[in-house]
Amino acid sequence: MEFKAKDIALLLHGVVDGNPDVGVNDVSKIEEGRAGTLAFLANPKYENFIYSTRASIVLVDKDFVPARPLSCTLIRVESAYDAFATLLQMYDSMRPSPTGIEQPSYIGEGATLGEEVYVGAFAYIGKGVKIGNHAKIYPHAYLGEGVEIGDHTVIYSGVHLYAGCRVGASCILHSGVVIGADGFGFAPDGEGYKKIPQIGNVLVEDHVEIGANTCIDRATMGSTIIREGVKLDNLIQVAHNAVVGRHTVMAAQSGLAGSTKLGERCVIGGQAGVVGHLTLADGTHLTAQSGISVNTKANAIMRGSPAFDIAKYQRCYVLFRRLPELYDQIKELENKVKELTEGSK
Repeated sequence: MEFKAKDIALLLHGVVDGNPDVGVNDVSKIEEGRAGTLAFLANPKYENFIYSTRASIVLVDKDFVPARPLSCTLIRVESAYDAFATLLQMYDSMRPSPTGIEQPSYIGEGATLGEEVYVGAFAYIGKGVKIGNHAKIYPHAYLGEGVEIGDHTVIYSGVHLYAGCRVGASCILHSGVVIGADGFGFAPDGEGYKKIPQIGNVLVEDHVEIGANTCIDRATMGSTIIREGVKLDNLIQVAHNAVVGRHTVMAAQSGLAGSTKLGERCVIGGQAGVVGHLTLADGTHLTAQSGISVNTKANAIMRGSPAFDIAKYQRCYVLFRRLPELYDQIKELENKVKELTEGSK
């Protein structure tokens, strides 16, 4: 299906700069643009590509000023990135969506399925499971006894939800996610360790997306909680009794130790780690590979391992990079002092 620039602009509340009748039937990266495709420019680092791209239409921010002539038609919008995301969401929603119960699959006694639910082949639905309307359970997913899944939630192939865990509405759990495995609880017992039973669960609220192979452990008692709107990348570890606040985002390979509490709209960079029993206030940002061992104040930006305020870290880093030079200067001064001392004897 082909869409004209003027129609796309109307949909996105944008303004056409160029040929309003040029059409597109696909999307592309701006650096790989092809005729008949739509691309976008949001990062200034990619501006050079807009002068050579073969994409027919490019979404740009409304205040973009080209430095050289362009061969493409522009659609100016408030935010090119947001507008492109909107188009991709619309495109994704138009793709065929599976429905029905495929065989072989197992649905346990007392399980209830809502309207227009999809259950893929070889999925396991345990006793007493509750699945909401329009939910999708892809092949080889495992839903343990008493699990609850909200409306419009998607559980991809290979996801494992242990008994008693709950996932809200409009969530997406990607392949390999494990929800509700035992928390890491052991007590020293002579020469070994005694396992502490983990009898809590995991509660995932609405509009949460969890990336592939991420693990969220069940609570020792009570719940490990992922609040509304949280976005978790691939390969993340959330330990028992942790709480991740509303609309917080965590990048790949980051981790939270037990009983950590994250506030709302925190940003956790890749490979960052948080010590157990800490509270990170609303709006805390941890840069990539940071290791934090102290509570934070609201909107703090932390860096380093152990992490501290980023402004102070940057000042320290300037000195750190100069350590070899400073060391050489100190050695030179020591030699001069030694020469002066010996000369005065």
